[in-house]
Amino acid sequence: METSSTSVAILTISFVIFLLMNVPVAIGIGLSAFITCLYALGPAKGATIFQSINISSDILAMQMATGIDSFSLLAIPFFILAGLFMAHGGIARRLIQLAGALVGRFTGGLAYINVLTCMFMGALSGSSIAAVSGVGGFMIPEMNKMGYDKNFNVAVTTTAATTGLMIPPSNIMIVYALVAGSGVSIIAMFMAGVLPGVVFGIALMIVSGIISKRRNYGSGEKADLMQILKAFGGAFLSLLLIVIVLGGILGGVFTATEAAAVAVLYAFILAVIVYREIKLKDLPGILLQAGITTSVVMLLIAASIGMSWIMTIENIPQNVSAALMGLSDNKYVILLIINVLLLFVGTFMDMTPAILIFTPIFLPVVKALGVNPIHFGLIMIANLCIGICTPPVGTCLFVGCGVGKTTISKVLPSLLPFFGAMIIALMLITYIPALSLFIPRLLDLI
Repeated sequence: METSSTSVAILTISFVIFLLMNVPVAIGIGLSAFITCLYALGPAKGATIFQSINISSDILAMQMATGIDSFSLLAIPFFILAGLFMAHGGIARRLIQLAGALVGRFTGGLAYINVLTCMFMGALSGSSIAAVSGVGGFMIPEMNKMGYDKNFNVAVTTTAATTGLMIPPSNIMIVYALVAGSGVSIIAMFMAGVLPGVVFGIALMIVSGIISKRRNYGSGEKADLMQILKAFGGAFLSLLLIVIVLGGILGGVFTATEAAAVAVLYAFILAVIVYREIKLKDLPGILLQAGITTSVVMLLIAASIGMSWIMTIENIPQNVSAALMGLSDNKYVILLIINVLLLFVGTFMDMTPAILIFTPIFLPVVKALGVNPIHFGLIMIANLCIGICTPPVGTCLFVGCGVGKTTISKVLPSLLPFFGAMIIALMLITYIPALSLFIPRLLDLI
């Protein structure tokens, strides 16, 4: 089937209009797909408006339902629930104490503690929002009290929280593996994200250190070996979750989805029975919050799958591929162009729909140029991590400003150096494939 330029125009213009009208992204995606489907399967094929409405409704509903009928997607609600248990169960505080013992002695030590704790928290919960709220809720007031600039503190927390989307386990990696199809396993994506996540964290620490040195932000007391061991002992059971989840998957004990369920059970035992920071009366509220978050994510996935289907039948991915290949056959140039496009997309679209919509468009292009799909998955995720820290749709930025009791306009100047660091890290991830592929190849996962 040849691509209809009219269908492309309808899809693009309607989606942009819905975004400008502040229609929720999932609803905007679904409506844009429905309107395009009305044209593509209705008047364009000689059907009446009523016939096209019936046909479009039935087909899109079937595509959306089929798209989320996946065993792998069950991991998402489990990891969301595990993350909530961790955020409310005292785990963040213990990780902060461990990070403080390790790096708190340095100039700007609280900024280092913030970044390192976000990396720990992200590795445990796989959620940037959990890291912003759990770590930021404690660290931002503490940094304020010690004389650090409030907007700098929010900028550190907001950007550091994104490392949790690359360091496993990560819900967005599950979504990418599902869309990318055969040849991209969830566990390979998990392992591929370790070094890129560390690169992001180090880049943010370097910027934090430079700014702290210039502003003379203080350092904490030097921790001796016993204090470090005590802090490690306090956080040991929390860190053990990473070993259980990843070790169980790599050892073939359970799948990634089953690992998510194990993570819920372990986090529940830790937060409710061991640490006793979540009471039984708190469970209904936490379960409700997990259900609401899951429903939002699943609606985004379903709507995005509907849009991806209409783009596929209109041959949009193939034509975008041809257009990009027409610009250059140099993979480094194409990757740079895709990076620019994704950085732009990330400013107005959340990660999940962006992954679902643009993976089928860009993945065939880069595969034709010899780029490993696992490596490309990390490139996409790294790009979109920057997007969730930028207005107008930066979820991490909104949460960080809420926790820090400040405004986006005040935080943006402090964010600019961190954006620079994240873009440099993105370029390293893009042009040094070994950062993403070394560990999966070492473990013979690809």
